[in-house]
Amino acid sequence: MTSPRTLGDLLSTGYQSVSIKDEMRRNLIRKLKAGETIFDGILGYEESVVPQVQNAILSKHDVLFLGLRGQAKTRMLRQLVRLLDDAIPIIAGSEVNDDPLHPLSKYARDLIAKHGNDTPIDWITPQQRYHEKLATPDVTIADLIGEIDMIKYAEGRYLSSELTMHFGLIPRSNRGIFCMNELPDLSAKIQVGMFNVLEERDVQIRGYPVRLELDLCMVFSANPEDYTNRGRIVTPLKDRIGSVIRTHYPLTREIGIAITDANAWMERDGAVVLVPTFMKEILEETARLARSSNAINQQSGVSVRMSIANMENMVSNAERRALTLGESPAVPRVSDFAYLAASTRGKIELTLSDEDGQEEKVLAKLLGEAIKNLLEANFEIKQFRGLVEWFESGKTLTTGDRVPAGRYVQMLNEVPILKAAVMKYAERPELQDIRGQAEPALLASITEFVLEGLHVNNRLNKAAKAGEQVYRR
Repeated sequence: MTSPRTLGDLLSTGYQSVSIKDEMRRNLIRKLKAGETIFDGILGYEESVVPQVQNAILSKHDVLFLGLRGQAKTRMLRQLVRLLDDAIPIIAGSEVNDDPLHPLSKYARDLIAKHGNDTPIDWITPQQRYHEKLATPDVTIADLIGEIDMIKYAEGRYLSSELTMHFGLIPRSNRGIFCMNELPDLSAKIQVGMFNVLEERDVQIRGYPVRLELDLCMVFSANPEDYTNRGRIVTPLKDRIGSVIRTHYPLTREIGIAITDANAWMERDGAVVLVPTFMKEILEETARLARSSNAINQQSGVSVRMSIANMENMVSNAERRALTLGESPAVPRVSDFAYLAASTRGKIELTLSDEDGQEEKVLAKLLGEAIKNLLEANFEIKQFRGLVEWFESGKTLTTGDRVPAGRYVQMLNEVPILKAAVMKYAERPELQDIRGQAEPALLASITEFVLEGLHVNNRLNKAAKAGEQVYRR
């Protein structure tokens, strides 16, 4: 069925207009009854953040997401368009999405007065009803609310006429969702200028008697106010926002891994790379340790983007090894972690010196702690007493990200006590698929995990140079 194209056709359908917040509330109720989700790809918020968002929408509140970087604030805000109708009618040519039944602007009122039921109607989609602005110190009231258009004034219109106005983003978001990202970065005087929009739902331009009664859902994102040298949200503005919802980082290692798996680019066309569970656990444990480390500014936070970027870099190094050595499939190893500095740099802010190399030192320490924790969770350290004694006889083992997987198989055959531990660990159910496709590469990965775990537990010494690691007692 074609959509009505004139005001008369629209009226003949019995169309009833509804406010944006009533529309979102109605569609949310329908989704809740049907068991549908609002947010796709958002993990770990099912019992914490999502219920608060649902309550805010049911309450017809404006919403502020308050949380550290990398906590999916913007992603959730952009998905709120799922609560909008498939299309709504507006007066054709309207800059402020005029409701045909309740025209807001002088342009729309004049058009209806002239054409009556023949007034042309357009239809806009949910994406056209969502407008987003990144708050920066140079944002002006004119950007958000509007300004006198001197060209229109020069054409003969009065300054006090709405037809002389150039509307900003907020009026242009009428009957839709307006999102302001990083709200504390907005200067205080601009925040004050938004008071009326949030409470009285109107805007005024340049002090002239032009008032627009807007129909808006206002949503915001912000880092906590005490974050480094950023600005702050003025108290009266926050008071006018109905619901302030705190976001958080993954509460468990399993959720963190699931988020990384869902967002990291893992499928490569150059070579097949299979990532064992314990390697994913080491990366996620590193991020979790970083979020409690005294060496890292916790007011800045440690974004999940660090885990995602590190996963991608680890896979890329395994891919590079596979291409260089002609091996496939490839399995990441602990030695691949040596290349994670590039994907970590800039994603953490240090509380100590920012001198060159400091981030790499902090990362190496965190990786070591993560490997230590995971080794203790998966093995009994005392079971390697015989292996340590083997090293005490002066023997060494050499590993590295360029050592072929076949060399590790030979190494295990030469050290039966190490082979027994590695082969037993390789029997774990979650590793069987990888073992069936790339057993030598998997054994190489487990071998490095064990040796590095003994090193960080002070059972072995390690000398690293030119892409090689030599373990000795």
